[in-house]
Amino acid sequence: MSVIEIVRFAMRGLIANRLRSLLTMLGIIIGIAAVILLTALGNGASVYIQSQIAGLGANSITVLPRQPPETAGTDGRPLTSADARALADPQGAPDVASVSPVVTLSATTAAGRATSDVTVVGSTPSYFSGANVQMGTGRFYTDADVEAGRKVVLLGRTVADDLFGAGSDPVGQNVLVDDVPFLVIGTLAPAGQGQGLSNPDENILAPLTAVQGSLTGFGNLSQIVVQARSTEAQAAAESEINSILDRRHGIDGVDARDYQVISARQLADVLDQTLSAFTLLLAAIAAISLVVGGIGITNIMLVSVTERTREIGIRKALGAPPSAILGQFLVESIILSVVGGILGVAVGYAGTLVPLGDFRPVILPAAVVAAVAVSAAIGIFFGAYPARRAARLRPIDALRRE
Repeated sequence: MSVIEIVRFAMRGLIANRLRSLLTMLGIIIGIAAVILLTALGNGASVYIQSQIAGLGANSITVLPRQPPETAGTDGRPLTSADARALADPQGAPDVASVSPVVTLSATTAAGRATSDVTVVGSTPSYFSGANVQMGTGRFYTDADVEAGRKVVLLGRTVADDLFGAGSDPVGQNVLVDDVPFLVIGTLAPAGQGQGLSNPDENILAPLTAVQGSLTGFGNLSQIVVQARSTEAQAAAESEINSILDRRHGIDGVDARDYQVISARQLADVLDQTLSAFTLLLAAIAAISLVVGGIGITNIMLVSVTERTREIGIRKALGAPPSAILGQFLVESIILSVVGGILGVAVGYAGTLVPLGDFRPVILPAAVVAAVAVSAAIGIFFGAYPARRAARLRPIDALRRE
């Protein structure tokens, strides 16, 4: 019996039981769609978070103070302006492009009767490139503003909307920051929630000297933002930062450090590993439904063999070889799983088109190919036992069945 005849017999058997065939495929459709959709969600989450980290600045490195474990109950050495100047020395840190000392505090801003709780960030102009700050309207403050200690401020988009109304341009207006008057010289482009540990749209930026002179005093720094010369030089820049601060703070071991160095590269590596594991977990959960669908194929094919025992006996009595019987039922199983797999890919793709705000699921072509290949493998694996059972039936026993 030719392959074409085997396929024809298989198709005739499936068409004769359309509803049962469709319900059998449903398990595969759901399983494949779940795999496609969940892996697309995991990949989309990875792309989205990576883009948010990139928004922090590809070469950005942040140095934060912390209390070392072995000095519990005592204070570690704080970060100072002298530390920032040491990091900016090209002799000691040749891979560092810029260094921005930063002080931060929580404050209340007011304009007329409107108020807004904000985070005040005081720094130097190099902070704008180091933290990837984007201008909306107006201008950035300059080195001259820092040297003169001018009380000028840049408002995050949310702060500007709260104080002056949605979509307003408050450049040239005055605001009070904890009752200290500042002149608004610009607004920042909307950054959106998720970039960093806070929402930049709720921040205001001012010259370091103005913030220290009017709000915090000339004390310790909250952090130091460092920009490496390139993405490739980021690891070397981190090493140079550690070396300089270890020497200045008298630190003789990693565990004794009273500061921590955080870079976009480190965050990206950690999140990439976490999201990869999360995506695999989602795929594993979805694969369970594929196993259930495969068991459904086995069950239905066994029922089909039982129902068609007499037909199998007649065909064998007329000379059909066991390979033809085996091929017929195996082809039926493969058709059910492959067609179900293709429909599952279509359903999964349709699911990724549902709008989720800025987040977009990302389908990998490899996942689609793998899904169809897996569905075919399921048809072969779970259809093999019923097909072999049908092929092994003895004609005389099959013909006795009613």
